[in-house]
Amino acid sequence: MLRCVAVGVKKLLIRSQRRLFCRDTLITISNQPSKKMRRVCFLTGVVCALWLGFVALRLWYYWAHPVRLAPRVETCFEIPEGSSLKKIALLLKQQGVIREPTLFTLLARFRNAEYRIQSGEYCVRLPLAPRDILDKLIRGEIQLVSVTIPEGSTVFDIARIIEQHGIAPAEEIVHKATDPAFVKRFGYDNESLEGFLFPDTYTFKRKTSPEALLSRMASRFSEMMSRELQRTTHRRTLPLREVITLASLVEKETPQCSEKPLIAAVFLNRLSRGMRLECDPTVLYGLRREDPQFQGRLLKKHLLKTTPYNTYQIAGLPYGPICNPGLDSIRAVLNPATTDYLFFVSRNDGTHQFSRTLEEHNQAVTTYQRLPQTSQRSAAPAPQH
Repeated sequence: MLRCVAVGVKKLLIRSQRRLFCRDTLITISNQPSKKMRRVCFLTGVVCALWLGFVALRLWYYWAHPVRLAPRVETCFEIPEGSSLKKIALLLKQQGVIREPTLFTLLARFRNAEYRIQSGEYCVRLPLAPRDILDKLIRGEIQLVSVTIPEGSTVFDIARIIEQHGIAPAEEIVHKATDPAFVKRFGYDNESLEGFLFPDTYTFKRKTSPEALLSRMASRFSEMMSRELQRTTHRRTLPLREVITLASLVEKETPQCSEKPLIAAVFLNRLSRGMRLECDPTVLYGLRREDPQFQGRLLKKHLLKTTPYNTYQIAGLPYGPICNPGLDSIRAVLNPATTDYLFFVSRNDGTHQFSRTLEEHNQAVTTYQRLPQTSQRSAAPAPQH
């Protein structure tokens, strides 16, 4: 009995296994793609590859080829500070520099240039490929403005020159240059940077901040002054502020390099004897400090007006420098001529007549000054007794 049951169970298991095998075989066969399906997949892959290749070729051609084949022209445009990549691309399209801002934006992002483009004014020679344009923006090849600050320029003159070049407003420059807190950053205990802005030729980008351009000129002064002090053969006995103040007087008195050491010696000799300097340019500067628009002629009433700069009324040096002197004037103060001259007067030809005594000086005034002395520019006239 048990044997018959065992044989029956065995036959039943064999039949079940055969059925499962047949079912798995059918499923496997049914999951295999047909030839038609394989052909469709192949054609789809080919089309996608061709489309991707066309897009890549289109992007490469746009990226590597100029916008147009027209005659070469120069186009200038400005990238405002803080502009987004999208705004920059639209600006370039408006200026005719690129054609498709969307492609330019896409490729600029691919090069991770979104935050590397520098603001400023650019001038490019078209036609130019978009990749070359982007390279210029990344390198910051901005249009620089060359500005020459002549020796003897005052803060007011510097502000006017810079404003004329379209770099920064004159009023803001003067305000920043006379800000004691700003001046203190450079280690000067002054109320103004007058005298400490080195006259030279500079290059600035348009819309440079007054703080940036003044910092550059003050740094240039520190560099040149440090170099000059190392070269001088004489021991400096005056503080830096007094050296620059005296050099500014020398600068305003004569453009002749050969006379600068003599004029510096005259001023130093007068100071050592307690004589007033009686220097006309100091009077003019004091008037201009009160009224920056003053351009009038120096009159006797001006000589009698007391200001911190009027060396006809005050003893010693004026309150501070009256201009920004050049190296020759600074050198003249550091290395003055060895002489006992106390006076000098203009010969009206760019040179001066020097005198040791008041009598010699009065004779020189009579000889070289045809008009009354009060209306002539005499740097160190005879004291009024």
